[in-house]
Amino acid sequence: MSRYTAITEADREAMLEAIGVASVADLFDAVPPALRMGSGLDLPEGMAEQEVFAHLRELAERNVSAESEVSFLGAGMYDAYVPALIDMLVERSEFLTPYTPYQPEISQGGLQVMFEYQTAISELTALPVSNASVYDGPSALAAAGYVAKLANGRGRFVVSRGVHPHARQTLATLARGYGIEVVETPLRDGITDGDAWREAIDADTAAVFLQQPNFLGAIEDVAALAAAAAEPVVVCSCDPQTLGVLRPPGECGVEIAVGEGQTLGNRLDFGGPSFGFFAASEDHLRRMPGRIAGETVDLDGNRGFVLTLQTREQHIRRERATSNICTSQALNALAGVVYLSWLGRRGIVELGELLATLAAHTRERLLELSGVTALHEQPVAREFAVRLPVADLAAVRRVVDRCQAAGVNPGHPLGGEYPEYGDGLLVALSEQRTAADVELLATVLGAALAAEREGAVA
Repeated sequence: MSRYTAITEADREAMLEAIGVASVADLFDAVPPALRMGSGLDLPEGMAEQEVFAHLRELAERNVSAESEVSFLGAGMYDAYVPALIDMLVERSEFLTPYTPYQPEISQGGLQVMFEYQTAISELTALPVSNASVYDGPSALAAAGYVAKLANGRGRFVVSRGVHPHARQTLATLARGYGIEVVETPLRDGITDGDAWREAIDADTAAVFLQQPNFLGAIEDVAALAAAAAEPVVVCSCDPQTLGVLRPPGECGVEIAVGEGQTLGNRLDFGGPSFGFFAASEDHLRRMPGRIAGETVDLDGNRGFVLTLQTREQHIRRERATSNICTSQALNALAGVVYLSWLGRRGIVELGELLATLAAHTRERLLELSGVTALHEQPVAREFAVRLPVADLAAVRRVVDRCQAAGVNPGHPLGGEYPEYGDGLLVALSEQRTAADVELLATVLGAALAAEREGAVA
């Protein structure tokens, strides 16, 4: 008998007899022998409790957190500051323990959080409707593709190479399931090639996808790219922390704005969890994935909140569902709306200005290093790409390793996702970085490059 189940051996025998099977192994007769395990799992002997604790502590000590090094690593997840206010609020029992708000009469707090979150995302993106969050930025972008397919029934996606590689991969996975062709358009001087973009869009294009700022940190001309799309649904993945200084997608002809919400009050936490946001024009309201909380009044005229729209397959017929995501990232989204409320309308502008200033200053400082050049000349908002004077991706990784040994993570090597930029390094700034941190980065990176040159000569 398992400690995790209530089934006894007698129960098991009764069930096998009822279905006419002699043993549990007989249930797997249809599985080819080559796919079955012929022996037990090759696991080490068990340990005493104190030995397990010591082993886990040893494993944990191998980790390096963003608090133990000066981090310029970004590429979609950032070492953003999380005020103490957020932990205090999200750990309150009324927010931390409820699972899902199916009974509005006892879920008014959670429903109001969703409603306030949706309002904040709509204001941030300048689009009229928002859902109550999805898992993450890549899944939000893929979901936008399905919304577009439902809207016009066409069979082609056009996506800029400037969109985050993980989001492009997620979109391609979904598109294959629905038999949709995905066409990728190249970059030119760090931004989407407008000529290739226009040429790729045809009468069968369901949606076009771009990112602002793009993966290389460059600011795109979203309005021009959206205007060139004309008929297809325009989807833009946005960095929410930059929307205080960049023109919001809803004012640029974008119909669906998505993005990763990690920087809004959520720590890195080993890569997650975080939340994805999804906002759209009213034309796409009934096709949006997940949940939408709405405001209403009760029989006595008191203000109240309800789940207005639920398009998940557990709520409606599977063939009509626009989402199979079974749990919204509601607690992470709560952190997001608390963070935005903490910043306020002026704070989000000041934050964007700070990030843009830091990014421009850091790029200028690194370009003073011998052999370091800009990968593109475009304006940047919080992240930028440079070329290092090294031979290839392996050399970039050695440089990064040397920097990390000195307590600085200089950024993300680009060659893995972009082979054409094998010597590229993506450097990100958060509001936690200071002028002194930038000088430290320049010193450590300069020394690492010098060591790499010496090793190459030797």
